Amino acid sequence: MLKAKRYTVTAALPYANGPVHIGHLAGCYLPSDIFVRYLRMNGADVAFVSGTDEHGAAINIKAKSENTSPQEIVDRYHKIIGDALQEVGISFDIFSRTSKEIHHQTAQAFFTTLLEKGSLVEKTTEQYYDPEANQFLADRFIIGQCPNCSFPEAYGDQCESCGSTLNSTDLIHPKSRLSGASPELRNTTHWFLPLDHLSPKIKAYIESHKDWKPSVYGQSMSWLDSGDGLQARSMTRDLDWGIPVPVEGAEGKVLYVWFDAPIGYISATKELKGEAWTNYWQDEETKLVHFIGKDNIVFHCIIFPAMLMEHGGYHLADEVPANAFLNLEGEKISTSRNWAVWLHEYLVDFKDQQDVLRYVLTATAPESKDNDFTWKDFQIRNNSELVAILGNFVNRVLVLMNKYYEGALPEAGALSPADQEMLAKLKEAPNEIAASLEKYRFREALNAFMNLARAGNKYLADEEPWKQIKVDPVRTATIMNIAAQVAAQLSQCMEPFMPFTAAKLRGYLGMDKMSWENLSQQELLASGTVLSQGDLLFKKIEDSEIEAQLAKLEASKKANAKPQYEALKAEITFEDFSKVDLRVATIIAAEKIKKANKLLQLRVDLGFEERTIISGIAEHYTPEEIIGKKVSVVVNLAPRKMRGVFSEGMILMAENGATGELAFCATDEHLPNGAVIR
Repeated sequence: MLKAKRYTVTAALPYANGPVHIGHLAGCYLPSDIFVRYLRMNGADVAFVSGTDEHGAAINIKAKSENTSPQEIVDRYHKIIGDALQEVGISFDIFSRTSKEIHHQTAQAFFTTLLEKGSLVEKTTEQYYDPEANQFLADRFIIGQCPNCSFPEAYGDQCESCGSTLNSTDLIHPKSRLSGASPELRNTTHWFLPLDHLSPKIKAYIESHKDWKPSVYGQSMSWLDSGDGLQARSMTRDLDWGIPVPVEGAEGKVLYVWFDAPIGYISATKELKGEAWTNYWQDEETKLVHFIGKDNIVFHCIIFPAMLMEHGGYHLADEVPANAFLNLEGEKISTSRNWAVWLHEYLVDFKDQQDVLRYVLTATAPESKDNDFTWKDFQIRNNSELVAILGNFVNRVLVLMNKYYEGALPEAGALSPADQEMLAKLKEAPNEIAASLEKYRFREALNAFMNLARAGNKYLADEEPWKQIKVDPVRTATIMNIAAQVAAQLSQCMEPFMPFTAAKLRGYLGMDKMSWENLSQQELLASGTVLSQGDLLFKKIEDSEIEAQLAKLEASKKANAKPQYEALKAEITFEDFSKVDLRVATIIAAEKIKKANKLLQLRVDLGFEERTIISGIAEHYTPEEIIGKKVSVVVNLAPRKMRGVFSEGMILMAENGATGELAFCATDEHLPNGAVIR
């Protein structure tokens, strides 16, 4: 059970360059909120902090793509992200911003302390420079082929395909995202955190947490035990947006976003708690828990702890329950391809159904491996579980209570073995749920909660109070009292998972939120308490609603589909190509060939002579619209008889592989007929 004096719980800072999607929600925001709500029900002293990460190259790239300022971008998305997370019930004590002055001051002071202690090493190294944009390139301004999985569009700091953390110089065939140019290496000066020298104490820290998730512990140890081991990592960047490096002569340099971002947890706590912030970061009796996605493991388990160690005085993370990735309809969620379910859009399309999303994402959470969200599964879980099991049980209890007793809870009489079994399950459920929550097994905890609802349904079905009321009213009163106690327990245990529905149900039952330790008592509702019937807790989701979401995804896929290209043909020599004689010509006549839907008979002027050419373009062009068109012609192709007419060449066409559309290969309109194409 809970033993810490207080808790500091962090959820990864989302980049303020776009909205959040269900992958973000399932990855860290929902599990952290479930855990914090449970802590609060236990009376724990907890600081739940997060905020938008508003620095780094990703913000610059977004601003440049929209021809606006970085400040406008972060202002816009801080609001969109914050509003969406609040509306879905993520109950931060503070949701701050790294652009705030308190954060700039905190990050710069942290950097200065490391510099004064000799924990940062100033080095001049070669880094990529864009000769066309005339600037050094931060990691996110460079893309290239990942050296580990060959993904062609990996970033300079991370591959979003395989999750590998990279250095920009690791990329194969790097390109600048600013100009498309191949960058060149030039000397620049930066300050490095010597992780190679810090490796022994980082390893000792990781090895003291062998109880972490295997994925977290394993990935951390793989970094430490890799062939090259840890390498010194630059904590500054050449960039015009970010926190200025607090060193004289360091103009044009800012703190590396992964240096300043985790310090955002600390500055947000300062903003929240004032001078008492040290209790939440520098007291060994405080438990620090980082909720993140698996792509952030190295930063939270190696780099940030190394920073805190070198600074001194800070308590390191006790738990890092990182989740894997959530896929969508069998494909990796991609913000660039708009293959995502955006949280702010869900809240419009499924108004007042926040808890349905919370339930489904918890039930399918990628706690140990990547998992998949599908709209069909979303519908099934809502209709078959929330509506048919949980909602059905509560509705039956409230309807029968109002029908038999005008809502007033009757006293229970003598207990049968079935009653005692149901009460035992009611009493044990909070302990079972708590045991799973404290091990960060949220899917398991939710299943234990739903098992109580299933047991309640079975209890009613077996005891049949609608029949008992006719022959044994006393027995019926006992059944309904126990069923109401189960509903009351569900309203309390539901709070971490589905807080909106929990509050609604408690309202129907006329009760307040209780402390978790009081949930194991047998009687949660006193006799005589008046229960209102209320509305249904959940409503069925129709096929049309799901079809609309699938259609939206399909439209997005089509809009962002990359062209499909035919495989390259076998390599030829220059001598092979030089045998082909290509000339410019003008179409001077055209007509359809009878009984041939695809063929047109063309007459072309080559300057030195006219020729007849049969071309299969009748489904794409009418004879009238191509007369006078300049075209490219293969003139030394052997004549071929087609539909009784000799074709004396071939017109070159380009085909769109996705649509089948044909287009004439472009030639300069000013070239004379007969000009050689080389």
